[in-house]
Amino acid sequence: MIPIAKPNLGDEEIDAVSEVLASGIIAEGKRVAEFESAFAEYIGTEHAIAVNSGTAALHAALLAHGIGKGDEVITTSFSFIATANSIMYTGARPVFVDIEPETFNIDTSLIEDSITKDTKALMPVHLYGHPAEMKQINEIAEDHNLAIIEDACQAHGATYHGKKVGSFGTGAFSFYPTKNMTTGEGGIITTDDSEVARKARMIRAHGSQERYLHEMLGYNFRMTDIAAAIGLVQLKKIDGFNLKRQKNAQLLSEGLKDVSGVTIPTVRKGCEHMFHQYTIRTEARDDLITKLNENGIGTGVYYPIPIHMQPTYIEAGYTYDLPVCEKAAKEVISLPVHPGVLEKDVEKIIKNVIEGVM
Repeated sequence: MIPIAKPNLGDEEIDAVSEVLASGIIAEGKRVAEFESAFAEYIGTEHAIAVNSGTAALHAALLAHGIGKGDEVITTSFSFIATANSIMYTGARPVFVDIEPETFNIDTSLIEDSITKDTKALMPVHLYGHPAEMKQINEIAEDHNLAIIEDACQAHGATYHGKKVGSFGTGAFSFYPTKNMTTGEGGIITTDDSEVARKARMIRAHGSQERYLHEMLGYNFRMTDIAAAIGLVQLKKIDGFNLKRQKNAQLLSEGLKDVSGVTIPTVRKGCEHMFHQYTIRTEARDDLITKLNENGIGTGVYYPIPIHMQPTYIEAGYTYDLPVCEKAAKEVISLPVHPGVLEKDVEKIIKNVIEGVM
């Protein structure tokens, strides 16, 4: 079976974890601090605050910006539900905007029509590893005095005109095992804003800067040194992982570009796509999934039900008409692209996709 995702872990990660275990300091300690420093340098921000999941990174980032009850945050419905849930956790309301059909990212031409007096932030998602249109998002945020919280949970290392995502506003990354790099479970917040960083550090530790002195409502969002030790090793490998993903994506695109009934991923000029997922579109999705799975090729549908159509959001009174998003949800299928995919695997995937849509 060629799996749709597979973590890339080796002896270096095992040795790093063993060293932490032998030290006896396994909770948040010096490894977390080292990982934060290294990741901030990698993204190009002044600060990085490690937490225990990408969802926690989004939640804490919003709280650190003062987002709360009565506020609105504009985002996309075509994402993992954590994007919108993190907004709901704060008491604020996610406001959904439709997406671009080519990149699946938020359609920046529709954002301003959704801004109200209650809008406090924009949350673009760099979906599948392709950067959102940050020039327009930055301009809109500046014109309307809005914070930017980037959901970069799928976009480690992706760049927009030479600048890494997660450095345009306040970034949030996930280190779940299927991501381009992992810590097992984990996440991190990136920012140049010292006050946002200070608040985020408090929020992850029960609202405390000093032990047993709690200045604000916080949570237990801390990362362990075990996770950070894995992250430090993975961070040294991430560029190599991404290059392999890009190579596999290029081979897939070359093999599928002229196939009728298949739309291959777009990479916008000035953008570096890190291919967390290699996602095609086809109206023959169900048949193709059956064909691929029967021939030992894993697939994924990210995401079959947009967030605004999820039962919990319908029950909360969300009613949106997002035709581009809803059409994409019926057509997208992701193919294996991770570093464990060999060239012979790519050839097998291409052959079976072609046969599956004929």
